[in-house]
Amino acid sequence: MNNKLSSSVPTDREVVLGILNGSEEVLNRLYAGYFPMVLQFILNNNGDDDDAKDVYQEGIIVVYNKVKSGNFELSSKLKTYLYSVCRRIWLKKLAQQSKKTSNIADFEDVVIAVDEDIEHHEEKDRQFEQMQAALLHLGEPCKTIIQDFYIHNLSMQDICEKFGYTNTDNAKTQKYKCLQRLKKLFFQT
Repeated sequence: MNNKLSSSVPTDREVVLGILNGSEEVLNRLYAGYFPMVLQFILNNNGDDDDAKDVYQEGIIVVYNKVKSGNFELSSKLKTYLYSVCRRIWLKKLAQQSKKTSNIADFEDVVIAVDEDIEHHEEKDRQFEQMQAALLHLGEPCKTIIQDFYIHNLSMQDICEKFGYTNTDNAKTQKYKCLQRLKKLFFQT
């Protein structure tokens, strides 16, 4: 196996199978792969490198124990799950103003809180997918107007000129009609 492949982030399936099969290599790759995102979060929230290492280690242990328990169903990306676990651990530590508190009740609280976080993120993902589907069925010029205004941040003046409307009020009226059609399509899916 070449060096690049062995140092790459393992797939979610590789992690779960690796933990179940006791693969130290997969755990090492997991540890190296997602640590930067947790480090950044901790540094941005009153922590330092050592705090990040401690929290990440605890997060990996939570994931490891959850997989080993046999009732681990990954309903989100493992990266999202691990980030949520680490975030909850750090926020709990900050709230307690103690960096050395850890017990089984904390573990269960973290898992429950992470499950709630993931449900929230999954709901947002579902809504985003619904919106994308609705946008695909919207048709022109509405699709482009909505994308230009909300995604590309074009001004109403820019949209007015792009589509040849006589004034920005006409462009705003068209955007409003397009939004109404998009809402209708969104709630139909």
